[in-house]
Amino acid sequence: MTELAFGLDTFGDRSVDLDGNPIPYAQVIRNVVDEGVLAEQVGVDSFGVGEHHRDDFAISAPEIVLAAIAARTERIRLRTAVTVLSSDDPVRVYERFATLDAISRGRAEMTLGRGSFTESFPLFGYDLSDYETLFSEKLDLVAALLEGGPVSWSGTVRPPLVNQDVYPKVESGRLQASIGVGGSPESVVRAAKYGLPLALAIIGGDPARFAPFVELYHRALAEFGLQTLPISVHSPGFVAATDEEAAEIVWPHAQAMHNRIGAERGWPKYTRGRFESDINHGALHLGSPETVAQKIARTIRALGIQRFDLKYTNGPIPHEHMATAIELYGTKVVPRVRELLDD
Repeated sequence: MTELAFGLDTFGDRSVDLDGNPIPYAQVIRNVVDEGVLAEQVGVDSFGVGEHHRDDFAISAPEIVLAAIAARTERIRLRTAVTVLSSDDPVRVYERFATLDAISRGRAEMTLGRGSFTESFPLFGYDLSDYETLFSEKLDLVAALLEGGPVSWSGTVRPPLVNQDVYPKVESGRLQASIGVGGSPESVVRAAKYGLPLALAIIGGDPARFAPFVELYHRALAEFGLQTLPISVHSPGFVAATDEEAAEIVWPHAQAMHNRIGAERGWPKYTRGRFESDINHGALHLGSPETVAQKIARTIRALGIQRFDLKYTNGPIPHEHMATAIELYGTKVVPRVRELLDD
């Protein structure tokens, strides 16, 4: 079978210290850099950083954080999870990632998506009524930029380009990019249309229910006359020494996060029963190394993916606990998943 890759993702949640006191945004960012370095040290293949523009997340400029990690690492691939393309300029996005690719010696990958929050739209002067047009047109421009040559493009969301080169040039010839999808068939087909790898965000429900999207992606690639491309899954979870310890560490922080966001979106209160159901039957890959490895293996088998990315941040969990989770993921979970899949 194709060699599997294993990643870790963080949104840079504004965490607390071991006494429950919120820590400054600056320290959260420094901690994320340390976590990315640790991920390489324990053998993880890639590290993804999200982009948000709100008070419960510290990272609004992920490429800068990834560049800091690049300067202290040699092997691990560095991604976004995701870049909110709709409220950014495609040319600037491309330039920033081409720069990160140079600093990291070819380890940069941008994951392009809409994002699950909308704070960036008013912040940068965009109208939410243009939500679909902004993403589709800007993705079309990025796809043209990825070809690496002079670009001619026109649309309604930014000035046109006429035979325009963009710098710096990518050393390998092509910047790596994928499209982040939350479960829309149209988005799956769009990823195939542009010949870009698919990154499935599975944050709720049984991961196996996403199998139809995997099948749709493969069918669409074939219809567009394109070769098979890799699929990755981004899903939440956490690793501790035992199932009980993992649940007790994460539960109060996950509850706080869900209830805070839920109050904005009209969700019901997050209960302990719902939390345990998410662990036992849903998308939460949480528990001891053996428990997490078994569930990741099931997800990989069900979907036939090429990379699994564990989002190890679930609310304001202290950095010390997250560092332990990273170490266990790299040294215990990943080798065990490989064993399970080789059987």
